[in-house]
Amino acid sequence: MANPSPGYSITLRVQAPASVSSTAELAAAVGRVGAAVTALDVVESRPDALIVDVTCNTTNADHGTQVQDALAALADVSVLHTSDRTFLMHLGGKLEIVPKVPLRNRDDLSRAYTPGVARVCLAIAERPEDARNLTVKRNTIAVVTDGSAVLGLGNIGPAAALPVMEGKAALFKQFADVDAWPVCLDTQDTDEIVKIVKAIAPVYGGVNLEDIAAPRCFEIEARLREELDIPVFHDDQHGTAIVTLAALQNALRVVGKQLADVRIVVSGVGAAGSAIIQLLKAEGAQHIVAAGRSGVIHAGEQYTDEHRRWLAANTNAAGVTGTLSDALAGADVFIGVSAPNVIGEAEVRSMAEGAIVFAMANPDPEIDPVLAARHAAVVATGRSDFPNQINNVLAFPGFFRGLLDAHAVEITPAMLVAAADAIAKRVSDDELHASYIIPSVFDPLVAGDVAAAVAAAAQAGSPADAPADVSADDLERSAA
Repeated sequence: MANPSPGYSITLRVQAPASVSSTAELAAAVGRVGAAVTALDVVESRPDALIVDVTCNTTNADHGTQVQDALAALADVSVLHTSDRTFLMHLGGKLEIVPKVPLRNRDDLSRAYTPGVARVCLAIAERPEDARNLTVKRNTIAVVTDGSAVLGLGNIGPAAALPVMEGKAALFKQFADVDAWPVCLDTQDTDEIVKIVKAIAPVYGGVNLEDIAAPRCFEIEARLREELDIPVFHDDQHGTAIVTLAALQNALRVVGKQLADVRIVVSGVGAAGSAIIQLLKAEGAQHIVAAGRSGVIHAGEQYTDEHRRWLAANTNAAGVTGTLSDALAGADVFIGVSAPNVIGEAEVRSMAEGAIVFAMANPDPEIDPVLAARHAAVVATGRSDFPNQINNVLAFPGFFRGLLDAHAVEITPAMLVAAADAIAKRVSDDELHASYIIPSVFDPLVAGDVAAAVAAAAQAGSPADAPADVSADDLERSAA
């Protein structure tokens, strides 16, 4: 059975006998069915009964039902109500809009709205670039999805994708003080998505594309980058690639190997796998083999889509063919962004000495990390309940903070590498260990380090005649 998770946390309000052993018996019943008690709160005490809130982590919804049945089976115990704490967190949504300026009196209203706001509107009409400083555009990005590839859930549509986009926006604010808003589009037509995002772009300083299925996501990102004057970032591609590169840099330090020398096998050739391969190559990786559902991608095969043709031409110089298992024999690194349980112990055992395994499929990885650790020197996953969590939240908040601070209009490979380096350097030589190759997602310094590195890379790559930031004096003159 999987480990109990806070994602399946429930609170059961229970009526139990008024005895000194009641709460212990409740905890024992929960434990017998494999759930983890996190709190026992007596909310009401009467001469004949106790009302107790039993809070516990379970493994899935069915497990929650088992907990409820186990408590109800106790003598003189009844379950009055069960609450799913995850659903309670989402009740009414996870975001709100709060004014940044006070509106206490007529003077405030005259400046924030009419008539004073007209002066600001006219200043922007005369100098459109001032919108970056005089509106929410300065610190706001759009989190755009069509709901076609949401987490591990697949094509569930825009409304069902909204809770994920809300969560993403909350992470932007929490970790990097970036204001983000969900934009869930009720279309999966590439031309229409591009048209809509272009139409709403004046409000935003950047666009974070999210959970859009491949290969459509590649064209959408490419076209928006070409046609907009604000940065466009597909997090499923580049956020994953940044954090993977950072983790791999440190994992290679642990095992004493060099990126240019190691044989790398990537399982999964969708958005994430493609971006990981491109970034690893940009950083100097020489020996990469990609594998999809039908096996290893190689130059001897005729592929119908441009994406796989690029992979065939730019990876697997040794001409490896066959299955994913075949490719892993003697490999130094496995990077999985594919599906659960696609490899087993035998495949990891066949890898080179000092093997590195990144099994990042969520929620269930390509191999049980406990099994992988029997043979690999370093193991990482995308999950929070195992060491070395490779999580995009280490990258995207700070990355956009740096883009906004630098008034960047495009994203370059140098920025991606700079972000990865900043994340990797948060793990010092004294801290580096096989079980600690990547900093915690709650490390308060990560986002700031990433932002500074990205902003520096953006400014280093700007043309010499690029306009400097607009000063307060400039703004006053433009508004006069």
